[in-house]
Amino acid sequence: MTKEIQLAEDLIDFIHHSPTPFHVVENMSRELDKSGFKALNLTDSWDIQQGGKYYTTKNGSAIFAFTIGERPIEEDGIKMICAHSDSPCFKIKPQPEMIVDNRYMKLNTEVYGGPILMSWLDRPLSLAGRVILKSDNPLFPDFKLVDFRRPMVIIPNLAIHLNRAVNEGVELNKQKDMLPLVTTVTETLEKDNYLVNLIAAELQVDPKEIIDFDVFLYEHEKGCIMGPEFEFISSAKLDDLAMAHAGMKALCAADSSASSKMLCIFDNEEVGSGTKQGAGSPVLKHIIDRIMEKLGKSQEEKQRAIYKSFMISADMAHSIHPNQVDKHDPVLHPVINGGPVIKIHANQKYTTDGDSGAVFETICKMADVPYQKFVNRSDMVGGSTLGNVSTGQIDIRTVDMGNPMLAMHSVREFGGVKDHHYVTKVFKTFYQL
Repeated sequence: MTKEIQLAEDLIDFIHHSPTPFHVVENMSRELDKSGFKALNLTDSWDIQQGGKYYTTKNGSAIFAFTIGERPIEEDGIKMICAHSDSPCFKIKPQPEMIVDNRYMKLNTEVYGGPILMSWLDRPLSLAGRVILKSDNPLFPDFKLVDFRRPMVIIPNLAIHLNRAVNEGVELNKQKDMLPLVTTVTETLEKDNYLVNLIAAELQVDPKEIIDFDVFLYEHEKGCIMGPEFEFISSAKLDDLAMAHAGMKALCAADSSASSKMLCIFDNEEVGSGTKQGAGSPVLKHIIDRIMEKLGKSQEEKQRAIYKSFMISADMAHSIHPNQVDKHDPVLHPVINGGPVIKIHANQKYTTDGDSGAVFETICKMADVPYQKFVNRSDMVGGSTLGNVSTGQIDIRTVDMGNPMLAMHSVREFGGVKDHHYVTKVFKTFYQL
């Protein structure tokens, strides 16, 4: 097995065990612990030393890891990589049980982000998330993570015999068509609090201890490496767990004695980043302020550190689609396994400019990794990402980039084995500067 395939298999395992942002943070915390990072609680007093390795979490769904280098931070700045933990999916609503014709039970859901709805049909889905439990302090309840890790529900398609126009295009209604079937109704079925009772049994807790939950649907089937040369990755949540995984691997492998480094995995990018744990909040600024204070730095030294820093905003990019070439820019055609993609937008939906793009190109050359560039067609509106949101809170030089992929926001996305190796290599090179 080549090192490229080994790394891709590790990514697939990471995604498979990270069905929600809460599980992403739990799994990343475990890896950071193994690499000698010390956990810091936002509500505790911090003790930070040069040469130390630390991480903290927000809401259990965002994580910020950093090392303090021996070089003065105001002289050297911080090498930062940012990605996000969330993906488009379906969230279970409160009191979700819905009885149909006294025969079936389905669950009431709400769409999170912008998934390709049709890709969720007819797939065995499971349930995972965070369960809020009673505690001695009403302001700080306990919580446990739940993951059923087996097929639990399905969103069934309507047979072609009942919808002859299905292959001509069908608009799916989020409230009507996208509700998952969970079970059949029997005389012995306890219809009230069915899901809460399922969760309680899975966690082995008293249902009365459960106050609330943040539970989501996810595709149960594990990702795989595929293609004649084992060159492709087919998996859920490549956007953006591939970038989170690469950043984590690079930070854990980096020498912590020289420059200061940071990995920021925000939540809620798929819904605009405007939450307390999102890139649009002051959470990153507050953490940097706190680090500077604990290092005894003045306000001026903090500002100097900011303006010496550089951020890589890492969020997956679009490969040219082999069946839809006309949807892309006529000249710039990123391809899978062609290397990381620098994302550019004249109106600054991506933060890349000539300066930050040149920095990233230089790092790729130092790492001996190919790179590509992406712009939208001039008559199409593309998406935005973390970079332009986070720099609204803290004005750090930033490049937007990501690995090329197909089927972004499908329940099953498609990327390249070599690309994941390439970007991890680039991130490692960046952290060693």
